Amino acid sequence: MPQIYNDGYTVICAGIFLFALGKRHDKIASKELITLDNTMFSNFIVAISAVVPMFCLMAIGAFVKFQKWLTDDELNHMNRMVFRVFFCCMMFYSIYTTELATSFRPKLMLFGAGGVLIIFALLMIIIPRIEPDNRRRGVIVQAVFRSNFVLMGVPIVANIFGDENIAVSTMMIAVIVPIYNILAVFALETFRGGKFALLPILKGVFKNPMILGAIAGATLLISGVEVPKPVLKPIGQISAATTPVALIILGASFRLGSTHEHRKQLFGSIFGRLILVPAVMLSIAAFIFGFRGIEFVTLIAIFGTPCAVVSFAMAQQMGGDSDLAGNCVVFTSALSCFTIFCWILLFKTLGVF
Repeated sequence: MPQIYNDGYTVICAGIFLFALGKRHDKIASKELITLDNTMFSNFIVAISAVVPMFCLMAIGAFVKFQKWLTDDELNHMNRMVFRVFFCCMMFYSIYTTELATSFRPKLMLFGAGGVLIIFALLMIIIPRIEPDNRRRGVIVQAVFRSNFVLMGVPIVANIFGDENIAVSTMMIAVIVPIYNILAVFALETFRGGKFALLPILKGVFKNPMILGAIAGATLLISGVEVPKPVLKPIGQISAATTPVALIILGASFRLGSTHEHRKQLFGSIFGRLILVPAVMLSIAAFIFGFRGIEFVTLIAIFGTPCAVVSFAMAQQMGGDSDLAGNCVVFTSALSCFTIFCWILLFKTLGVF
């Protein structure tokens, strides 16, 4: 009897121990699941916060257009003012008020510029082989390689890291925008049989208000010249208003054209701009070159944003298919609400930034 009692007692103790151990594992698993859920929710909020403010402003612009509160001529005048005054002030203020040592990123600049050049070179080889119409060749090349980095890229960085941390992105504008301008003219001129003249393009680049603002800001910063506060304050106020006003005008400027004549080309351009280019370039940036944090988000802004709005006007002026160019801008801008969200959520979940 004593032996049987001891064996039974041992079994009961073992059962209690296993039950307690199971409960402990359940609690640990539950805590890990809650932590995972919280992390996913946090990443989701970051992605939402990066995208929603931009598209709310664009929706306001679309509403303004729907209500016909601004005519096309008034929109053109406002667009010109934003480009020549607001962006110039933004570039100047962002660079002048930053620490040059922290915002100057040579590796990032080389990767961004090199990536754009490589994409452009590949497109100039591939597109003529699959598209017979010269009027569409240059438009497709421009739609895929040239992003709306200026209008939508800086807001993405600002929405994630704050307005005080956009200096890295604005510094990249001074590198990427001239490359975009030169390559876009080269592509459109090549496929319409025109002559490519580099000198006039370079003159145009250095007359660009954004470039002038960046040069002025960098010059005063490096030389140590102090801008009086009564002058710097209104420049800062204009700089702060640049993104909201520009996005509202962008939303009001959209025009949807017929797509039945170029659906295949439109789909290819959308796929290349919003999915293929960011998938390849962002993967290389994160897993081969090791970009992290604000540098990586700046690359999302370069390679993951929709077609540049100016590509429509350039195609119109240089003999390209303006209907295709306009639809590329409209459709990529609308769909990028979803694709940018997905890229940010994916790489945030992977811990890249």
